[in-house]
Amino acid sequence: MSHFNPTSYIRSVELLRNDVPDFDRYPFNLGSIREMDTLPLHPKVTYIVGENGAGKSTFLEALAVAWGFNPEGGSLNFSFSTFASHSELHQYLRLVRGIRKPKDGFFFRAESYYNLASNIEELDRDPSSGSKIIDSFGGRSLHEQSHGESFFAAFMNRLRGNGLYMMDEPEAALSPFRQLSMLSRVHELVLKHSQFIISTHSPILMAYPDAIIYQFSSNGIEAVTLEETEHFTLTRQFLNNRHRMLKELFRDEE
Repeated sequence: MSHFNPTSYIRSVELLRNDVPDFDRYPFNLGSIREMDTLPLHPKVTYIVGENGAGKSTFLEALAVAWGFNPEGGSLNFSFSTFASHSELHQYLRLVRGIRKPKDGFFFRAESYYNLASNIEELDRDPSSGSKIIDSFGGRSLHEQSHGESFFAAFMNRLRGNGLYMMDEPEAALSPFRQLSMLSRVHELVLKHSQFIISTHSPILMAYPDAIIYQFSSNGIEAVTLEETEHFTLTRQFLNNRHRMLKELFRDEE
């Protein structure tokens, strides 16, 4: 496929199947991981989608750790840890890197973003640390903003371009309007030679046109179009047949 090329920061991810100790043990027993071999990544945007429990976040977390990111999020310079819950999957992934090396990078995790914000404040309290880390996030405490504002501040201010950005469910706490704004920001950063790998449930966020979507399921991994994703199909069905679907959902209670 023509869009997989050596200009990517990560060209592909390979599961070292011969080294996996036991495919009946978590996380290797997940259908998406069990069937994985080599997964090519798009040089612009790769989406990882699927139902809860399909292995999306497990895979993205392992990919981030294999690259060198903190499993709880942040840039390569963050090393804090509040609870080591990540799996051993990263030890069995081989990253095929492109010719270019990114000048920037960030791993965004919605579920541990509070811990990241707390670590930034803790580091900035050290008078010998020089410039404040929070300045690169917009200059305002992330804890003094709403959850959505805090997320969006990171997207708009911290990501500088020429970077590798991994995001696990970045739509959390973002309104549909903010999700559209984030999609616009992704495009700005792609034009600045950035590569994104995004795990998401949002049909809005997964609508970037020059991308590939991998749907994770118990049957493995499949490349699909936006219209073929369960997220898009179910959302469209609900919006087009809201009253009928609600009647069906509430029928047992009636």
